[in-house]
Amino acid sequence: MECVVQGIIETQHVEALEILLQGLCGVRRENLRVHEICLKSGPNLGAVASEVRLICNLEQTEPTWTVRHIGGAMRGAGAEQISVLVRTMIESKASKNVLRLFYALGYKLDHELLRVGFAFHFQRGTQITVTVSSVNKMLQLHATDEAVPVTPGIQLVEVTAPATSENYTEVAAAVSSFCEYLAPLLHLSKPGISTGVVPTAAAAAASLMSDGGGTTL
Repeated sequence: MECVVQGIIETQHVEALEILLQGLCGVRRENLRVHEICLKSGPNLGAVASEVRLICNLEQTEPTWTVRHIGGAMRGAGAEQISVLVRTMIESKASKNVLRLFYALGYKLDHELLRVGFAFHFQRGTQITVTVSSVNKMLQLHATDEAVPVTPGIQLVEVTAPATSENYTEVAAAVSSFCEYLAPLLHLSKPGISTGVVPTAAAAAASLMSDGGGTTL
């Protein structure tokens, strides 16, 4: 299970966001160049469609694949009252032959992406990861070197934190509290609820660039 929020920011303000995150998190960033392959199950695997994502960070010295399955979001009155999305998520390390395995099981390629950017991993009441990346599509199958931006000039920001059925309320509160520090630059909300670019981003970015950093918490 995980808690997640997403938002977008103009590429011209990403450097300012990185300065702010560096000050808030107090850790070094991790460079990302993530090849993501989305597979969907065929009709022979049941009436309910299943989707898995195969993920590999090409920036690693020895890139390895991870299989990630994202399930349904929590529903009900409790889910409506919190500002983050709580959903089931299972992931596991896999061998380089994992794509061949899923093809043999009857899964079909739906789409593939290349996410290029950086991430911060830190502890703030709970383990939180902030990822900032441009999302790129492939012009040819698996051709990561020829990927082009899906939305030029815009980057995706995602904040995630692992949770359980016992502590998701506390984790959601920690994520919401952290996101308040990013509010001048971008608005983060549940995936699928887009609020666009915030009008205060340019002024906030100029301020951050002039003083060179945020506040360490």
